[in-house]
Amino acid sequence: MPKLSKRLVDAAKSRNKDYVIWDDDLAGFGLRVFASGKRSYVLQYRSAGRSRRYTIGLHGVWTAETARQEAKIQFGRIAQGKNPAEERHLDHKAITVKELCVLYQADLEAGLILGRKGRPKKASTITSDLGRIKRHIIPLIGNRRVKDLTKADTNKVMKDIMAGKTRLCVKTKMLRGKSIVSGGAGTAARTIGLLGGILTYAVDAGIIDTNAAHGLRKPKDNVRQRRLSEDEYRILGRMLSAAARQDKYATTVAVIRQIALTGCRRGEIISLPWKDVDIEKSCFRLSDSKEGYSVRPIGLPVVEFLEKHRENNDGTYVFPGSGDDNAYGALPKHWREIIRDSPLSDVTPHVLRHSFASIANDLGFTEVTIAALVGHSKGTVTSKYIHSLDVALVMAADTIAGYIQGLLDGMEFKHMAYGLDRGSRSAALSKFLARAELGHD
Repeated sequence: MPKLSKRLVDAAKSRNKDYVIWDDDLAGFGLRVFASGKRSYVLQYRSAGRSRRYTIGLHGVWTAETARQEAKIQFGRIAQGKNPAEERHLDHKAITVKELCVLYQADLEAGLILGRKGRPKKASTITSDLGRIKRHIIPLIGNRRVKDLTKADTNKVMKDIMAGKTRLCVKTKMLRGKSIVSGGAGTAARTIGLLGGILTYAVDAGIIDTNAAHGLRKPKDNVRQRRLSEDEYRILGRMLSAAARQDKYATTVAVIRQIALTGCRRGEIISLPWKDVDIEKSCFRLSDSKEGYSVRPIGLPVVEFLEKHRENNDGTYVFPGSGDDNAYGALPKHWREIIRDSPLSDVTPHVLRHSFASIANDLGFTEVTIAALVGHSKGTVTSKYIHSLDVALVMAADTIAGYIQGLLDGMEFKHMAYGLDRGSRSAALSKFLARAELGHD
């Protein structure tokens, strides 16, 4: 059979069934002529003891000469142990980001995706992750093949979320009614962090070799830098007092005040069960916080509220909802209604937590003390500190909670705005010890 050329290819006639014209100059290189008249260039080779056929492409797109050059390249790869037919098969089967997310979700819900400290992710975290997958990741790159993703692609996803391209109004399971799914730096940073985790999952599963989100520079979440000033605390106090005059906001106001006075996360207060409250020892013993089991010292204003609140509440939760023994669920909606069109319209419950830690820092408490009070994970240092210095921690909680309560009540602290001096700290400690001796500890 002669060497394949344009003239020979053009002259090839169709038959009742497909046939191949093999090139006499390059063994294994041929022209497949279909019964329909269509023609394509192929190469035949052996791999792992099996005969394989690889299609280079259609005549017209490829010429005889360009197809010959491609055949030589592929035969060189075959000599190095490559298998182009298998590679193409796997390439066609390559899963999309959406398909990868389905696999990830199945393992996530089965408790096989581990979060902090090697523990399965909490139900609330799973709900948030699925929301980010559904509302940001899939709309932006769901149809892209995972193996084709580049760092530039993940960077574009982040910028698109920051620009609000996935912003919409939806009904969510976590909130009552409609919720605005917005973009911004915080949403982008958390979504890219999740995408990075999903791609790491794909690497571990052997789907891809590298994580296209690894090392991506994420934006800072401006919300986490926001804190309340002393004047803003007073404004918030007046807003809460006004809201409390309406019965429907009574529980919400109580929840907000306890978040402000404890530095706890919103969910830790909303879903706080009475079994995790230790009034006698002035602390919460959270059985299932973000860090797992966590002891949180609480100040006297919180203890006094809980003692009074306990008298009229014998359910499972400190703040019960409207259903059958479930946790309170109206905070997000009520929060928006209370702060709407106010100077604090950019404040979130997390800002109260950040502000608590900032006030503690202003008052001169150490980073380790603050970490213990708000439940930040600091390894064994915090763990040992919580058990050996619990009296000092409760004293700190007393001081901070009392200071914040005073601000919410409109008080002025002319000598405490920039931190407690040693004498003030000693006086606060003496006051706490006196309270302990009276049996309040």
